[in-house]
Amino acid sequence: MKKIILPLFLLLLIIATLLKIDVITTYTSRLIGSTPRVYVEKPNSYTTNNNYFFVQKTTTFIPYSKQDIANIFYSFLDNGYKTFTFYCPSEYTECINDITSLINNQTAITDIGNFVHPFNNFSDIYLTTSTSGEINVKIKRTYTDEQINAIGKKVDEIIDKIITDDMDIEDKILTVHDYIIDNTSYDTSDSGEKNAYTLLFEGKSKCSGYADTLAIFLYKFGVKNFKIGSEKHVWNALYIDNKWQQIDVTWDDPVVQNGASISNTIRHKFYMIDTKTLLSYDTNEHTFDTKTYFEVK
Repeated sequence: MKKIILPLFLLLLIIATLLKIDVITTYTSRLIGSTPRVYVEKPNSYTTNNNYFFVQKTTTFIPYSKQDIANIFYSFLDNGYKTFTFYCPSEYTECINDITSLINNQTAITDIGNFVHPFNNFSDIYLTTSTSGEINVKIKRTYTDEQINAIGKKVDEIIDKIITDDMDIEDKILTVHDYIIDNTSYDTSDSGEKNAYTLLFEGKSKCSGYADTLAIFLYKFGVKNFKIGSEKHVWNALYIDNKWQQIDVTWDDPVVQNGASISNTIRHKFYMIDTKTLLSYDTNEHTFDTKTYFEVK
């Protein structure tokens, strides 16, 4: 009987391979009692490799809890992967349900994206699962490769123009902060993209574009940072002088409230402040989840 089963099994493997059945790896591994090995590509040049209280980098990509799932999604986003496949172990019976729940929770998945470089962040995530435990993820990035290339060149041009060798890091950040405000108008329309590309090339954006643009410069300067998201708004947190500070370029822009000009001068009210100061302004836009953004609690 065993002599008959083995050739039959090998025949099924060959047929499945010819038909390009992508679940065969999972199916085979389940037969021999192990989780399939995950193929891991090299990270791209925008990976940060930073760990936070909310999410941490992982290299195992085998989830056994909701936190493991969050870490996996953070890791392949931070690595810049456009597609990724991993597997739920058989003993984690709620694995697929927990993954689906995360993807369907717009706030939770957006929070994870706020901890990666804007060039590696997503606008959409497409997920397919199988009963065998295979999870296939496809990422549509916020920025196209063409936009990333154009933004990168523009940022280098701006740095060459406004940053000098005698500036310390705080001078550089302040100079970039003021440059963004001087060259941007808050876009009150609801149509079209509102990101760092429109800010740098069209001179207009919403808060997401302000925050992305500052983050891109901060990463360029080697400053650890992430974006903070509330229900209505997004701004920046950065680690400097051994402490976490916050900058909201949008609210420092004189043109933010109802699209009308508040002042002709640059404001620095929301520049390099702590959470206590930020919340004291009572803007109704800065209340955030301190469990997620624990560093600036």
